Amino acid sequence: MKISYSLLCFFVFTTIGFSQSKQKEKLILEDGVSEQLAHFRKKQISNVTYGLSFEIPPQKQKEINSSLTLNLTISDLSEPLCLDFKEKTQNIKSIQVNNKNTAIVHEKGHIIIAAKDLILGKNRIAISFIAGNLSLNRNDDFLYTLLVPDRASTLFPCLDQPDIKATYQLSLMVPKEWVVLSNAPITGVHEAVVKNLNYMFWGFGESDKMSTYLFSFVAGKFKTVTQKLGFKEMTMLYRENNEEKIRVSTDTIFNLHRQSLDFLEKYTNYPFPFQKLDFASIPVFQYGGMEHVGAIQYKESTLFLDNSATDSEKLDRAKLIAHETSHMWFGDLVTMKWFDDVWMKEVFANFMADKIMNPIFPKVNHNLQFLTAHYPNAYGEDRSLGTHPIKQNLANLKNAGSLYGAIIYNKAPIMMRQLEASMGKEAFQKGIEKYIKKYANDNADWNNLVEILDAETPLDMKKWSEVWVNQSGRAIFTDKITYDAQNRISSFEITQQAEDRSANVWPQIFDIGLVYPNNVKVISATIKDKSLSLKEAIGLEKPIAVIYNYNGFGYGVFPLDGNNLDSVLSLKDEVARASTYINIYENTLTGNVAPAKAFDCFVKGIQQEQNELVLKIITNQTSAVFWKYLTQKQQNIAQKQLEEVVLDRLKTNLPSNIKKTLFNLFSSIAYSDSGKAKLYAIWSKEMVISGLKLNEDDYTNMAMNLAIFKHEKADGILNKTKTSISNPDKQKRFEFLLPSLSKDEGVRDAFVQSLKDDANREKEAWVSVGLANINHPLRQESAQRYIRFSLDLVDEIQRTGDIFFPKDWLNNTIGKYSSKYAFDEVQRFLKENPNFSPILKRKLMQATDGLYRAQNIKKETE
Repeated sequence: MKISYSLLCFFVFTTIGFSQSKQKEKLILEDGVSEQLAHFRKKQISNVTYGLSFEIPPQKQKEINSSLTLNLTISDLSEPLCLDFKEKTQNIKSIQVNNKNTAIVHEKGHIIIAAKDLILGKNRIAISFIAGNLSLNRNDDFLYTLLVPDRASTLFPCLDQPDIKATYQLSLMVPKEWVVLSNAPITGVHEAVVKNLNYMFWGFGESDKMSTYLFSFVAGKFKTVTQKLGFKEMTMLYRENNEEKIRVSTDTIFNLHRQSLDFLEKYTNYPFPFQKLDFASIPVFQYGGMEHVGAIQYKESTLFLDNSATDSEKLDRAKLIAHETSHMWFGDLVTMKWFDDVWMKEVFANFMADKIMNPIFPKVNHNLQFLTAHYPNAYGEDRSLGTHPIKQNLANLKNAGSLYGAIIYNKAPIMMRQLEASMGKEAFQKGIEKYIKKYANDNADWNNLVEILDAETPLDMKKWSEVWVNQSGRAIFTDKITYDAQNRISSFEITQQAEDRSANVWPQIFDIGLVYPNNVKVISATIKDKSLSLKEAIGLEKPIAVIYNYNGFGYGVFPLDGNNLDSVLSLKDEVARASTYINIYENTLTGNVAPAKAFDCFVKGIQQEQNELVLKIITNQTSAVFWKYLTQKQQNIAQKQLEEVVLDRLKTNLPSNIKKTLFNLFSSIAYSDSGKAKLYAIWSKEMVISGLKLNEDDYTNMAMNLAIFKHEKADGILNKTKTSISNPDKQKRFEFLLPSLSKDEGVRDAFVQSLKDDANREKEAWVSVGLANINHPLRQESAQRYIRFSLDLVDEIQRTGDIFFPKDWLNNTIGKYSSKYAFDEVQRFLKENPNFSPILKRKLMQATDGLYRAQNIKKETE
């Protein structure tokens, strides 16, 4: 029996102000999980266990018959029990409450269990249902769940909020040749026949206690490998078929997990908190990784590297593994109460990952690694009109996906490093130990952590965090230096002003380098207020150059002598060089440095830089200035210069990682006739650059660039590439991308139009690359007609896509443009859509920061 009525959970919300007798708030049911519902359920419910069973057929189009047995203790029956299930009502087959059939009431994504069917104390609810597909990521021969932040309820009925932790007991029926990985250890595997088809039954034990977004299983045609490291045995599922990558990478992947575990156990003084640590390598995975308890998921291309991998790629892999392993303590063991504090799990995962890199890569400058990994991305969002505080408000979990971005992944670790420096490393670590111990297997918020850290330091934590955590933006620093008759410093004043002209002041610590002919005098600056008088500098000789943020600790835009940019080239300290290159770029975007001047400085850096991490910063910024901020006339001149400079340096005797970084830049800008000829010669192996190691993926990327550059043999290049790809998953990806590379506008148009159907957007990483191909700067004259199309789809993209997809969609459509036409299209869209989601508008402003800035920068240049 199916009935539909919402009055069971819909009451008038009233409060009587300034009265001694206040009427109790009544639940108002709405789509998603509101704060009101979450707070009530946290008090209403405890001792939750899920028993879940899924029958997965071999055909991905077929329904998955499923069942749930939910045990829980209820302490309040003033309201019905609302379970979350964001699927069609017809997917619910039957409901039993305490062994009695009950009516199916499904409203606004919630199954409503009437209070009359429940009892105070222990209850048992059994639901037969068809599993939702939205977060099952079904492929032809494998699938995987990805339920963060609020998507468990798209798969099965549950209490989908992070502060109702539960244990899970899972069983799966899967095609016979499939293997399965889940949160808990396997208890049994045996053959079973269902409707004359051969299946394998996989049973799992009771999982550790965890939030719904951490429940997970991976099933499909995977290879497995198990290694025992110390007392921990780990298993990896993977689909990679390149023998060199498997041979070179497998032991390293396991060792990186072990090294991360060892560090974290020591740092937190808390042993690994779960029954096991296994992981799956997935070729089409949307993110870098996801920290499911005992069953981490990774993007396969990041884990499996071959002998051509650069140091940066190896470092990225190690940081990813360290990040996800850190989540076992920060996020999984101690979980945020509500997703407005999602940044806490991400900041600690990134912050700990940076620390873990020190012993693993002893030859790497880890201050440099931290700077290059976090600052450009943090500035990219924080300088935009779409910036926001690290801690954001969240009224309903359905919008939790919008909270993710560079502010929480990159600015937050910068904040945490400043906090550690202000407190002292020992005091900070002691506070973290207490935090983990106190809130293990529980939930905590930022205020809980502040209370603990406050006891370990004389620093006013609440005041300090108010600007760093609760306010957005960054400081713009200016200076005033005066000299006496002997050319010695008589005064040195530094002032900060918030970029948005607010009264915010960021207390922070950074170094200043005074450059002299034979040495650099480094002075530490601790700025706590709007201004700082640098007493230590008084009496020193006038320097050749003043290099702000010499140690890369400071956060903001620092003073720069626009007429002396080349001073960066003579800096011996690699952190100071990288910090200065970043500062030159930021000053270019704020209008203090002409793009052509910055470009010339970067090209000189490309000609001499020996550090891969610094070179990567320079090449990325060179590319950004070239495509976004140079006029067409400037581009025509600069392209030839850059092509020649990079190719000439590639021919010199350099380490292979430096050559690979340079080649990636060359491949992206070699669109002149001579450049295309050389790139084709490298692709066809007619031309070999000594010391340059290229793999199959590099040749695929070259082929795509040659197609976009309209090489005369583009069709043949693409066809040969398609047949030469040895990995079936990568071959499917390339086949998906082929229409976006076509020289035929009609074929490209059909590709774009096909993205209206969400089924064609399932492989989000593929879609992002396809959109980048369509909207490449060399194709924008024909592609700009899709700007409005892409903007009109954003709302649907958010509803159907995973957490990073709306921003990726915008970055690879409107975010690729710098023209006046594109700017006007955005303005028209916003004018015609006054009720456009504020959350999505923020993402749009982040993606179009370069577009907005280009209007002023190019106007001034012209």
